[in-house]
Amino acid sequence: MFLFKTRPVQKILFVSPEAAPFVKAGGLGAVMFALPRALKNLGYDVRLMLPRYAGIDLEKFDLEMELEGLEVPTDVETESETEPKYLICNVKKYTGLNNGTNNRNPVTTYFLENLEYYEKRSNIYGYNDDAIRWALLSRGTLEFLRVSRDWLPDVIITSDWQTGFLSNYLKTVYKDDPRLRRIATIFVIHNLYYQGMFDHRFVSEMDYDDGQSNIPSFFSPRLLKVNGMRRGILHADLISTVSPTYAKEIMTPDYGELLDGLLRERRSRVYGILNGIDYEEFNPETDRYLIANYNEDSLEKRLDNKLELQARFGLDQNKNAFLVAIASRFSEQKGFDLMFQVTDVLLKELNMQLAILGNGEGKYMGFFQDLEKRYPGRVGTHLNFDLVMPHLIHGGADAVLIPSKFEPAGLLQLEAMRYGVVPIVRKTGGLADTVEDHDPVSNSGTGFVFKDFDSQAMMVAITRAFENYRQKSVWRGIERRAMLKDFSWDKSAKEYAHLFTLAHAFRRREIEKE
Repeated sequence: MFLFKTRPVQKILFVSPEAAPFVKAGGLGAVMFALPRALKNLGYDVRLMLPRYAGIDLEKFDLEMELEGLEVPTDVETESETEPKYLICNVKKYTGLNNGTNNRNPVTTYFLENLEYYEKRSNIYGYNDDAIRWALLSRGTLEFLRVSRDWLPDVIITSDWQTGFLSNYLKTVYKDDPRLRRIATIFVIHNLYYQGMFDHRFVSEMDYDDGQSNIPSFFSPRLLKVNGMRRGILHADLISTVSPTYAKEIMTPDYGELLDGLLRERRSRVYGILNGIDYEEFNPETDRYLIANYNEDSLEKRLDNKLELQARFGLDQNKNAFLVAIASRFSEQKGFDLMFQVTDVLLKELNMQLAILGNGEGKYMGFFQDLEKRYPGRVGTHLNFDLVMPHLIHGGADAVLIPSKFEPAGLLQLEAMRYGVVPIVRKTGGLADTVEDHDPVSNSGTGFVFKDFDSQAMMVAITRAFENYRQKSVWRGIERRAMLKDFSWDKSAKEYAHLFTLAHAFRRREIEKE
């Protein structure tokens, strides 16, 4: 019988394809910077493991060699020149010590270095051999921990399908390894929709992955059909999602993306913790991109930012117009189909402007461009990525529209409220958990919420917001309440700390049963 010595859970390792400030493609990269730092502030020894992509600035980040010549098994049965038995990697380490007392330093970060799969790739995602790249990250992390004697985590946290391989490897290939088998794993679902390098809704019976079989070799065509999301859910000691409501939604057929049955089977180990935002980065008092800085006691200064935002988007500089912003990736998930039928009515009937920032699918791009042509001075678009425009929107828009079909967590509404922008949202996922519908009777609430995924329901919510905007004292109260909400990572980090203890307990019980 294997004896499991109980001890405080102290050492935490995050494994991720991205993390700011090294490399960032979206919300995951932001989370992987802020959450580890918040946990470090609670006293945890928190570290990160990332691939070392070509795009990482080696002049800015001084990496030290931690382990050279790490052999990562590929599980091929017959070795060849193109299909080696091992992939050779290095592990480098960033401690940030060269930056002195800079409190914006990331936590200690390890980088898995491989010439073919990481160092030649400037981008994070989008390669036809991504399955190999993520299997290598998972297996390489475990091999590094197995052979390195300097540090070993109590808990490993992985996220989404790209790192769902890790807990699977740990429970199968490394299940008897005396150094690794005690490590607990937490699998975080940021978006259940993406499950692998295929459309999970159209998988043939022959290609279906039940998650029980061994992970194929790196070079097997079968690896491209592996459902990393399913395997992460199935093999992790504990599963978490990025909001409490999303944790409940994904157990239903409407939101479960064909994994709701598995999630219901494991419901005793499924939790939801709300994502936060970095309150140092998103701060209207210090934001250098704003014309005027302000706080909840000087909201009148937002008018200067509003006029600047109108100018930048080619809108009439009208301080009384109800300026609604959209800042998003344009996809079906984000719910912009709801705008097709009702936007003309809203623009014709209300003293309203639209500032639209983002890019994505052609049908939405075309729709917004057409609106801009038909309503000059009332609709303005900026359909390219831009670092400055989101800050201007936060600082100057009256409201932000987020009509999502589903939204696991959502960061935009949190950023908006931090700046006093009133959110108009659909009641789903993290939007439901963070935005309280305005109640004129009790004079409470931080935004305007509609329940049904329906154009008319959205139009009613926008109209309600407009009518309250015309009552300046009421609107100022909504703005102020939104700004006073605390969505920093401090609270969420404490909830994650509780999960570490739970995951470790689950792992201990499983080992004691063996």
